[in-house]
Parts: sequence; structure tokens; C-alpha cells
Amino acid sequence: MRRRNNPFLNNEDDIDPVSTVANLFDVAMVFAVALMVALVSRFNMQEIFSDEDFTIVKNPGTEEMEIITKKGKEISKYAPSKNQDKKTNGDKGKKIGTAYQLESGEVIYIED
Repeated sequence: MRRRNNPFLNNEDDIDPVSTVANLFDVAMVFAVALMVALVSRFNMQEIFSDEDFTIVKNPGTEEMEIITKKGKEISKYAPSKNQDKKTNGDKGKKIGTAYQLESGEVIYIED
């Protein structure tokens, strides 16, 4: 009864079921990082990682328009409300653009 010295029963190459879970976690992390890099490059958002200040207008002239600004490390998003258009008192004229005032007091003008 020498089971301890039997090379077939004391095999160090036995498969540990937990080691495959660790490998799956590593693969998932690499996939997540690759997905984030692909999304940033696909939507041309490299400016977010630079030190430059910028303003992006998404969907200009539509109801879903959004203004995204970056100053320093702070990124803010502004979506105009739907009740901002007020009726005029019979004044005639032509709309040539829209001006938006951000929470910081900055005014952004967008031509139509």
C-alpha cells in the first residue's frame, strides 16, 4: 500500500479548476481595455485626453442638440430646454443663429 510514492496518483500537473477562472478574468480585462480604446478612436474623442480646452456641439439645430465643453479637467454637458423659444410681439426678422449661456456664464453662439 504505497500510494504516496505512486507517480500516477501524486501528479503535480493536475488541473486546478480555479486557475481557468483567473485566466478568464485576465482575458475579460484585456477585452474591456481594447473596447474602450476602439470606442475612443471610432468617435474621434482623443481631445478628451489632451490638455486643450474645447467645445463640441452635437446635433446642431435639432431638438437633441447638446453642447459639451472642457476647461482644464472639468467636462460639462449642456442641453437646452424645450421651452426657451418665446413668441415675439409681431416683430419681423430672420433668425441667424442661436446663443446659449452655460452655467459658468460663458455664451456660445451657433449659426444656423
